[in-house]
Parts: sequence; structure tokens; C-alpha cells
Amino acid sequence: MPLDVIGMIGVSPPKDDSTVHVIEGGLSRQFLEDFSRAHDEAGFDLVLVGYTSTSADGWSVATHAASVTERLGYLVAHRPGFVAPTLAARKAATFDQLSGGRFALHIIAGASDTDNQRDGDYLPKAERYARAGEYIDVMRRTWTSTEPFDHDGPYYRFSNVRADVQPLQQPSPPVFFGGSSEEALEMGAQRCDVYAIYAEPRAAVAERFGDFRRRAAAYGRTPRFSISVRPILGDTEGEAWDRAHRILGGIEAAGTDKLTVAGSHRGMPYDRGGERMLGYAAASDVHDERLWLKIAEATGAPGNTSCLVGTPEQVADAILRYYQLGMPAGGGVSDVGYVLIRGFDPFNDAVDFGRELIPRIKQGVAEFDAHAPHAASGARASAAYAAADAGADKPLAVTD
Repeated sequence: MPLDVIGMIGVSPPKDDSTVHVIEGGLSRQFLEDFSRAHDEAGFDLVLVGYTSTSADGWSVATHAASVTERLGYLVAHRPGFVAPTLAARKAATFDQLSGGRFALHIIAGASDTDNQRDGDYLPKAERYARAGEYIDVMRRTWTSTEPFDHDGPYYRFSNVRADVQPLQQPSPPVFFGGSSEEALEMGAQRCDVYAIYAEPRAAVAERFGDFRRRAAAYGRTPRFSISVRPILGDTEGEAWDRAHRILGGIEAAGTDKLTVAGSHRGMPYDRGGERMLGYAAASDVHDERLWLKIAEATGAPGNTSCLVGTPEQVADAILRYYQLGMPAGGGVSDVGYVLIRGFDPFNDAVDFGRELIPRIKQGVAEFDAHAPHAASGARASAAYAAADAGADKPLAVTD
């Protein structure tokens, strides 16, 4: 099973090459079209279309971007609660049909209280996850039901629901979610297809994968995983680290102007995930050879701010080590089905990733998967992981 590579498109040109967030800042039709085509041509499989309470509407952004690209899929971030789940189900099905099956949905229920309240949502975080669970249930039933149905739940009540359009992807487009609170994990384990997390030290990621697999198994479900990371590449490792420190300097010099999604959170965790990330950063600037957390530390970790620093070969190798964490001990392919990569110079980095990084990732995954039917594959993954934790910094090799 291939590893799909996800990027992230923005809607207006960034001010410089140390950009933390890309979804805010007005709207440029030409930039959106060029940015989307750049991802399509670079070999990305999907792009994330983000969501904040001040940014351009993600559904409209994705719809227009899909009209000017050929094969690129769109992972649309969506907050339950502002649009009825029945309407959202029809919007998603319409997009999926018109785009030829290029739609995926990312559920965002946590976010910040401040950002939710800007759109009029004053539910506490735990209740937002409870509402999201019911929301997904209604959406899935709307996608699959062949007969009209009624629904009467804690947050929604509907009568005689039916839809004339179903998704092209059956039984539904993939549903992603993220979060680390107990409410988030339970909601996602019951209902979502893909658990998306930011890159953390591999030992911590392995624990989070194992915990979520157990939670999902209790509901008879088998999830997949997505890892999000910010690669910083250089022709040599030294050049990559020099660039990383220049980016950090630009972010620090700009102050809170770089942190518009989170507001002013410098030195403070943005959310529970940020709190955990700052804990790792306090322990060490660098984990697992090249996982660099200084930008996460500087910003309060609002979103994807953990970085992999090195040459294209080194960064691809580091990403493949995360992929290996999903390989079962008894043999079989990895359940890490997605990796989200985006840079701080968003447009140019997307082009570079297509030339230097994506082919290496895809080739490495193909080599691992070619050996996946052998029961020894799990042993290979464990051995490679142990070697990496022992400080080895050599390209991974698949052997029989």
C-alpha cells in the first residue's frame, strides 16, 4: 500500500522564507492556482486546506484549486458545528463526484477556544469532541443510506434525511482527525479513518501509535496514521542546519506577527500537543539524529512546527523510519499511510520537495513494501529502529 504525500496550499503569497502559517492573509486567485499546480506537478498526492475563523473559506478554495489541477487530492479541514452535518455530507459528496474522487476530510474539533468563539461557538473543548462524534455519524449515514432516516441526538435532530448525491469514494472519503486529549482519542478511535499527528521523537510516536491501535481495536476498527513534519533541506547537512537557524532567526525577529493562527503564544504551549512538544524541546533541541524542535519551542508549537533537518537523502531516511514504525511484527505493510510535508518557503519548498524528497520517499516505501509479505519484515523494522535510537545515522536498507 503506497504512502501518500500531503502538502499544504495557502491563499496568498508569503512575505518571506520563514513562514509559519499559509492559510491566512487575504486571497490571491493567481497565487492559489500557481501554488496548487506546483503541488500537482511535484507529485504530491493531496494538499491540506487549512481552517481558521478569519481565513478564506476552505471548501471554496479547494473547489477552485481542484478545477485547475489534474490529479491532486484535497484534504479539507472542517470544524463541526457551523454547518449542519447533512449539508456538509452533501457538500463533500458533491466535491468528491465533481473532482473524480479527490476529496478527504480533516475534522478539527479542538482548536483554540478563542478561535472558535470568533465564529460563535462557545462549547467547551470536551463537548466539541462529543458533538464531532455525532456529526461524523450523521455524515456517514447520509453518505451511505439508501432510505430516508431520522436522527435525534444530543446535538442534532433531523427528520426524513436523504441525499441525491453520494461520494464517488465508497463507502466514504477518508476522514482524518488530530488531537491528544482523552475526548479526542475516543472520538477518533470510534469514527475516523486516519489519526494525524505531528512528528515527535520516534519512541513517543511508537507509543502513540500503539495506544491508538488498541483504542480503535476495541471498536473493531483498524486505523491508519499520518505524520506531519517540516523538512529543511540543504545540499550538505551543514547547509541545512545553517538554513534552519536562519529560518528561526527570521521567526524570532518577526515576533508575534508570525503567530497569527495562535496569537501570542511565544514560550507558551498553544494546546496539549504543544505542551508535549515543548517538553521534548526542553529535554533536547535535537532528537533522533535530526528532529529539530527549536521552532516549536519559539512559537509555542501552534500546528506543524517540528522539523527534520538535513540533506534530501537524510530527511527521506528519517521519514522512512517513521513509516517503519507502522510495519507489523508478523509481516505486512505499514499502517502509516500518509506523510504531510511543507516548508517555510512554501512555494519553492514544494517544488524542491517534488524534485529532491518525494521520489526518495516513494522509492524507499516501495522497497519496504516489496518485502512486506515476509514475516521478517517486523524484525527488520525493530532492528532498524533500535539502530537509529543507538545513534546510527546511516541510510536504511531493506534486506531479505
